[in-house]
Amino acid sequence: MEKIKGVNMNVYQWLDAYAETHQNPLNKKIHWICVPLIMISLFGILSQIKISFINDEIPIFLYLLIVASILFYFSLSFSLTIGMIFVSSMFLYIVTIINSMFNNSLGQLLIIYLAIFFISWVGQFIGHKIEGKKPSFFDDIKFLLIGPAWLLSFIYNKSGIKY
Repeated sequence: MEKIKGVNMNVYQWLDAYAETHQNPLNKKIHWICVPLIMISLFGILSQIKISFINDEIPIFLYLLIVASILFYFSLSFSLTIGMIFVSSMFLYIVTIINSMFNNSLGQLLIIYLAIFFISWVGQFIGHKIEGKKPSFFDDIKFLLIGPAWLLSFIYNKSGIKY
């Protein structure tokens, strides 16, 4: 299936288009490790960028990313949206634990999250070198959001959950 660009793609078209560049078993395994790590590290990085708001500091960019992502998923599939809310919540909890382990030390946490982010992306590009195909997001940036949903779709398929 040739990648279709545009707002009218349904969830199946997005997942099928993403799958075209993720056929190699080793590349798939790399994605099962690196995609969640990229999400966690991105959440972690954004959790460190806070804006003061009524006597409190909030990671507004993290919340905006999550809300925008959820709205995108909602436009594709209610069921996948629920799953991605669960996954995002789980990853936010992991970030909260990591942040508290390092006493919310901005410097240390940024180094950790940036290292995870960088190493995970290197892994992704190695996977695509093995695959022999460029990453999907080179064709459409929205594929960065499809990657986690693509992994979730495998869990849904094994569990018999419709999306």
